[in-house]
Amino acid sequence: MVNVLSSRMLLRPTDLERSRAFYRDDLGLAVFREFGEGPQRGTVFFLGGGYLEVSGRSDTPPAPGISLWLQVPDIEAAHERLRGRGVKVVREPRREPWGLIEMWIEDPDAVRVCVVEVPEDHPMRYRP
Repeated sequence: MVNVLSSRMLLRPTDLERSRAFYRDDLGLAVFREFGEGPQRGTVFFLGGGYLEVSGRSDTPPAPGISLWLQVPDIEAAHERLRGRGVKVVREPRREPWGLIEMWIEDPDAVRVCVVEVPEDHPMRYRP
């Protein structure tokens, strides 16, 4: 068994500064740390129990199957804030058959981000 002590997702965007601004300013993720210097410096953001590192550069966008899942306490407030920032909302918030309220957005490289609110009555809120 692998003993995982910490984890992070590594994202290599096509435009580093544009993606850093999206995650920092539009999504409002808190910065855990920055490293390196100048326009190539990397940024690691808090993602609840994990981290998202936005660093380096790629000539092509990330694989189309990659997506992020971010839980928020109030999806309507998140929706209002993101729309106000001009973030592309792919799908408006709605309650899914499995009980979660989900909204889908995209980052500048079309990485899909599922923004989720777990309602008070959802089984994820309690343990049997």
